[in-house]
Formats: sequence, C-alpha cells, structure tokens
Amino acid sequence: MSSPSEAYAAFRRDQQHPVLVDFAGQYSFGLDDFQIRACREIEDGRGVLVAAPTGSGKTVVGEFAVHLALATGRKCFYTTPIKALSNQKYHDLVERYGSEQVGLLTGDHTINGEAPVVVMTTEVLRNMLYAGSRTLLGLGFVVMDEVHYLADRARGAVWEEVIIHLPESVSVVSLSATVSNAEEFGEWLATVRGDTTTIVEERRPVPLFQHVMVGRRILDLFAKSDVDASAGFVKEGAPVNGELLRVSRDDWASSRLMRDRRAPRKGRSGATKGPRDVGNGRRVWIPSRVDVIEQLDKQGLLPAIVFIFSRVGCDAAVTQCLSAGVRLTSPAERDEIAAFVEERCRHLPEDDRHVLGYHEFLDGLTRGVAAHHAGMLPTFKQCVEDLFTRGLCKVVFATETLALGINMPARTVVIEKLSKWNGETHADITPGEYTQLTGRAGRRGLDVEGHGVVLWQPGMDPRELAGLASTRTYPLRSSFRPSYNMAVNLVAQFGRARSRELLEMSFAQFQADKAVVGLAKQLHKAQEALEGYREAATCHVGDFMEYADLRRRISELEKGAARARKADRREEALASLQQLRPGDVIQVPAGKFSGFAVVIDPGLASPTEPRPYVVTQDRQARRLAIMDFPTPVQALTRIRIPKSFNGRNPQMRKDLVATLRARTHDLTPPPRHGGGRGGPVPDSPVEREIEDLRRQLKQHPCHQCPEREDHSRWAERWFKLDRDSATLKRRVEQRTNTVARTFDRVCDVLTALDYLADDKVTERGSRLRRVYTDMDLVAAESLRHGLWDGLDASELAAVLSVLVYEARRADDASAPRVPGGAVSETIAEMVRLWAELEALEKEHRLDFLREPDLGFAWAAYRWAEGDDLDDVLGAVDLAAGDFVRWMKQLLDLTGQVADAAGDTSLRRVARESVKRLRRGVVAYSAFSA
Repeated sequence: MSSPSEAYAAFRRDQQHPVLVDFAGQYSFGLDDFQIRACREIEDGRGVLVAAPTGSGKTVVGEFAVHLALATGRKCFYTTPIKALSNQKYHDLVERYGSEQVGLLTGDHTINGEAPVVVMTTEVLRNMLYAGSRTLLGLGFVVMDEVHYLADRARGAVWEEVIIHLPESVSVVSLSATVSNAEEFGEWLATVRGDTTTIVEERRPVPLFQHVMVGRRILDLFAKSDVDASAGFVKEGAPVNGELLRVSRDDWASSRLMRDRRAPRKGRSGATKGPRDVGNGRRVWIPSRVDVIEQLDKQGLLPAIVFIFSRVGCDAAVTQCLSAGVRLTSPAERDEIAAFVEERCRHLPEDDRHVLGYHEFLDGLTRGVAAHHAGMLPTFKQCVEDLFTRGLCKVVFATETLALGINMPARTVVIEKLSKWNGETHADITPGEYTQLTGRAGRRGLDVEGHGVVLWQPGMDPRELAGLASTRTYPLRSSFRPSYNMAVNLVAQFGRARSRELLEMSFAQFQADKAVVGLAKQLHKAQEALEGYREAATCHVGDFMEYADLRRRISELEKGAARARKADRREEALASLQQLRPGDVIQVPAGKFSGFAVVIDPGLASPTEPRPYVVTQDRQARRLAIMDFPTPVQALTRIRIPKSFNGRNPQMRKDLVATLRARTHDLTPPPRHGGGRGGPVPDSPVEREIEDLRRQLKQHPCHQCPEREDHSRWAERWFKLDRDSATLKRRVEQRTNTVARTFDRVCDVLTALDYLADDKVTERGSRLRRVYTDMDLVAAESLRHGLWDGLDASELAAVLSVLVYEARRADDASAPRVPGGAVSETIAEMVRLWAELEALEKEHRLDFLREPDLGFAWAAYRWAEGDDLDDVLGAVDLAAGDFVRWMKQLLDLTGQVADAAGDTSLRRVARESVKRLRRGVVAYSAFSA
C-alpha cells in the first residue's frame, strides 16, 4: 500500500498527463518507469531520445506519440529503416486504431497517405521534406524508430537530413538500441531540435543468461549464472566458468598434439611416410546443427533463432534437420501451419512455386524449422516471421539481417560463429553486434529468462567471449556526408550559405567538433611543454636552440643522403637481377644463403621484384628475395643446367653443386660496391652543405659549453614535441568544418557541370533534385545527354539496372550477360560518362560514384519482356529474394526517372517500364519488401 502522500503525488501526476493515463489503460501490463518518464516528456511538449536494450519495449513510447497525435488532432509520422518493419508497424497500428486512421508509404506502396498517422520508411520522409509535400501540414510528431541506423554507411545520412530539416514545431521521438554515447547524441538532438530529453534504460525486462555449447553439453559461460537483478545482464568482469577454461586448455593441447603427430616419420625402408591419421582431437567439441536443435528442445529452450552468417548455411541447416528427421510440431500445429502458408501463398502460380522451392519450404515449416535471409522471397520471409511470433515455427536459421528491427523475439538465441564476412574479409563480430543478436532472447510476458548460446569452435577463448558478452554498449558514430542530390535540394530551398550552415549542424560535424576540443586541449598542453623544454635548454654562452638546429639539420641531411644512396643501390640491385639468365653463377651478397650459387630460374614473373630460384653451394634449392641482394650482382661464369633438372631431387642438386664448386674454385668474389655506410658521395652538393654546417657548428659559442650534451637532450625533446604538435595542428585543421568543406567540393563539381550557378539551381539541377540513387549524378548526366532517348520500356529497364545493382562479391559480376543492340551501346556510353565524372570527382577530391554494374541488366530486360521467373532466375543465378529486392530498387529509380524526365516521351517509356516490371513475384511481394 502506498502512503497518502505518495497516492496524492500520483493523482497530481495523472491530472497533469491525462492522455498518458488513457493510453496506459489500453495495456494489460503496467508500463515501465522509463516508458512512463518518456511519455510524460512527450505530453509536456518535449522531444525525447530513448536508448534501451532490444526487447525492452521502447516502441511503446513511439506508440504513445501516435496516440497523443490522434488525441490532440495532429499528425504523426512513424518512420522505420526498412520496408518490412514499416509493413509490420502498419499492421500493428491498424489493429489498434483502424485502417481509416493509419496510412503506409514505402516508396513502392501507398495506402491512405493523407491519414493522421502514416508509417513510412525514413527515405520517403526525407523526399517529402525536399519536395515540400502538403502532407507535412499539421504534422506534430515524428517517431524515428531504430535511429541508431544513422551509423549505417550506405543510408545513415538520411536520418540526419530528416532530423535537421523537420520544422521546429515537430516533436521528434527517437528510439535507439543501447549505445554508450546516448548522452552525446541527445546533446546534439537538443542542439538542432531544441528541448530534448535523453532517457537511457539499461535494464532488460527479461534476464539474459549466457552459455557455450560444447559437444552436446550446454555450459554456463560465467562461473555464476546469476545475473544482475537491476540490469538483467551478468555484470562486467564476472569470472568465467572454470569448466570452460579446462575445455579450452584441452582443446589447445589436442591441437598441438595433432600438429606434432602430423610431422613426417620414417618407415622401415627409411622412406618418409605421410602424416599418421590420428583424427582431429578437437572435433568432439563442435556440435552439429541437429545436435543443437535436439539439445535445445530437450532442455525446453525453444523457440530459438540460430544465427548463421551465410545464406547458403541457413538453407543447408534446414536441409540437415529435415534429413535427420527433426520434427518439432504436433499434428494440430502442422495442420495450422499448412493452412496458414497455403492461404498466404495462394496467389503464387504453381509453376513459380516449383521454382521458388515452395514445397520444401512448406515441409520445413510444418516440422517447425525455417530459414530467414535476404535471398528468400519476401512472402516466404513474412510467413516465417508470423509463424515464429505465433509460436508455431520453433527454430529459425537466420542471417544477421533478422536482428535489424523485425519484432521477432525468441526464448533462445544461438550464434554459430563469432566471425562473419563483412564484404571484404572475415571479421570478428563487435560487442554491439553481439548485443543486437542476443538481445532477441527472452520474450516479454512469455519467458522468465532468455538464453544466449554460442557454439564452441576450435581455438575459442572463453575469456574473450565473456568480454564480448558483458560489453553491452557501443558508440554511435555518424556516417553523414553530403551527396549531389542533397546539395541541389538544399541550395534550391535555402541557398548555398544557409545550406552550409545547416550541414555544420549535422551529428557528424558535432562529433568532429567534440573531438577537436580534445585535440585542441592536447595541442595547448604541448605548446606549454615546448616553452618548458626551451627554457630547460637555455645556455649561458649563446642561443642553444640555434646550435641544436644546426645539429638537427646535419643529422637530417646525412640520413637523407643515406636513404637516397640505399634507394640507388636497390635500383642497381634490381637492374642486375633482371639481367640474370639460367646457368649464371653469382655471389649472393647477404642473407643466410650468401655465397656462390647457380641460377636455375631468374624469377622475372614480377618485374618490380625479381625472385631468382638458385641452388646454393651447400646444396639447397631456394627462391631468394630482394633483401638477399643489398648490392648488385653479376654473372661470374656460366654452367649448363640439365633440361630435366628438378630442384627437389637431392642427387641432381648434388651433381650440380659439384660442377659449381669446380667452376668457382679459383674465382675471387667481386669487390663490394663502395659507400657501405650509404653516406653522401664525396664532393657532392649534399656533402658540401654538410661540411659548411659542421664548420658553423664548431664556430658556434655553444659548441664549447661544458653542459652541451645536457642542453642537447632538452633541445631534442623540444624538436620531437614540435613535430608532434604540427601533426596535432593538422588534425585540428582537417576536422574543423569537414562536412561543410565536402559540401563545397560537391557544389564545385555541380557548378562545373552547370547544375548550380551562383546561388541558384539551374534547369539541369532541377532534374537532379528528383533522383535519389547513390548514382544520382550519372543518372542526371545520362538524362542531360539524352542517352536513354529512343529506348523502349524493356531496354530502359536494362540500362537503368546498372545504376542500382551491386554484386555481393566482385567475382559475382565477372562476364555478365547483357542484351545487345541499343542496350549494350547505351550502357557503354553510361560507363564512359561515369569515367568522365570519376575524373572530375578526383579533381575535386571526392569519391562518391562507383562503376556501373552490369550484372542485373539481362534479368531486368527479360523480366520486362515477360519471361517466366524460372527462366530469368536460371539465366542470372540470383536467389528469388535478391531478384525481388533489386527489382524494387529498379522500380524506385525508374519512377524517379519518369518524374525527372518532364513532359517527354522518356517519361511515358519509363512509366511503361514500371508497369512491365511490377508483375508476378515483384507485384505480390509489395507488402514484404
């Protein structure tokens, strides 16, 4: 029971926040303290930033903004980073407020766009702001869900653009995953948006326990499985489970034993045998995917999401479960799943079902297992998400894209490996990624606790994993930079000077400026220390810093001369190696193989660094490196190399070395080249300058000072710190106004192309305002040059595809198939145009435009021509989900081209192209992209 004073205080708060009282009454559970605090701030007219763990219920705060907008007769836009999340949130809000009150705008789908509540992707809102859309009238609230996406390299700038450009009258509700610099981000929001409250919630509503699966055993990661009751996590620095440490030691010992046993061993005849098959002593620790599912099921830890950072791996995992006869559903659940999937996929033609693997997909789902990744058809992914949320699908094998916002919590999250392919290399996952993945474990209202399980891998260090698991926050770093499209839109609305000021308000510049504060502080300290060092070096007989400068200049000239001499010697050595021929006898001047050797192969495959293959006088056959030749070599004599010579044959080496020794018995090695110390050439200009400085040094009064070396030490410190200070100064200069300077360079490029003139956007520039692709300038220039005029709808689809498609890996794009005739000619023109623009960018120190990718042109053309899905997918080797995703991006760009083309035949062709492309799987996947 609360006291009378507490009850009265609660009554007063309720009186001050009546909309919150009404809103909270709609939930069957009481709101958490952080949710109540955030909602009160919103009702009081302030913006909020809520940073809280995944699954903690921060979207309740966004839903309150929706409720408040409807209660006060204003509009609310609910923005999300991806279309799938927009679709999910739209359905949630329709269920609560009715379809007449809620709309959806995702670029390729529009429903009730003028409703008081509209769910949309962040890009759609950005485009509306630049276009000055009338839909913005009456807007009171914008919810920015998953606002930490502004760190995304490809699309992060959109979030900052929206935050900066929204009218001041709009309250912004920002919802973020837990980040370590939430206060810094909140401070920036307050700077650009006005009164903004930062609310950080570190407690998980469902406690998370961490485990490692070793073989078929699930072991606790930490020595004590208790979690911090106030946070829902194990405290940082908690001790690691001793049993896991023993497993780690055993694993290391077995791997070492295995290496030892692989060493070659002699048989009775003396011949070397291959490695003895002792088996992989470590393999016992690695559980199979079927083992994982069976153990989770046995221990009541389903439903589970198993993160496998590979699409192929996800599909293979489902196949492995089916082959092993895994069945996790009851007969009643199987019937319910089959009915649900049949209903959801009833629009799929039978021929397409076969191509898409529908029957295998349904078989897996009815057994309770499924994959989830970007290569799947959006309709299939939606089925998996819905069935998993309803508890009918028990295990989902997913790539990390599932962790990006989709509301799909599980009792257990399994991470198969702690490294993933990042597009360039296999890299360890970060603490932030680990937090995001395991954050899905523990369903609020359904689970008492959540579980994160990492599968044991060879060489795993449990202490490193414990550090990863107990680091729950990561810093939010801006990826903002001004694009060409952004520049023309800003200049059109605000003029160049005001646009520059707006960009200096970006979070990127805010963070850079804060870093500059720290650097400037270091610089100030360094300058103070310089004065101290100079004072310490003071000499009573003369200006010691002048004397020290003479010493420094002599030293630098001598080092420079030595470096130059060394470079000359290297060039001479390289030139001499390039002259070698098989059979030449040389004297290897340095290294462990120095001495006489005979050249078998000059090793000229790389002309920049020859690597001769030689047989040395001690019978070794080795390929030498440039470091073995600090000085040039020359052929002293020649011997014949047998045609059948094999450097791996000991007898052949022995015979050749006998000849070598006979031919070199009376030879005197060539004299070493002069300048052994690499010093300056006598009587050179450098040597004369050094001599002059030495004379000045000896004549200087400080040269005779008895404390000369003492003063020198302080002077040397001064010079070193002075160099460091200069570096700091450059870093400060580079960071100040970085975003604005990039904007200036972008504007210079646009002015050179006549898209901007003085402070105005030209007619050419107005076309660029409507093109939002990352290849915006190539598209605008193609329009300007009329490259697409005269193409039909299918041809236009093919040529536009090169501006949106990017192969997942470089080798995916090798020798792409491209339609001939007008299509290949136009693409060739576009590539030439890109090359010209890239040269212009380099001139202005920019690097925005990538090379057009031809890998989707054939698919786009054939699909627009009406080919079957089977034929198109077979011709380009694309997964159905990838095909749909690229096709939707192509649809977006084609629509933008239609808008930018004005009243021309190209606009009509572009609209016809949109009609041709939006069919079949592309059309009926509109709700799941």
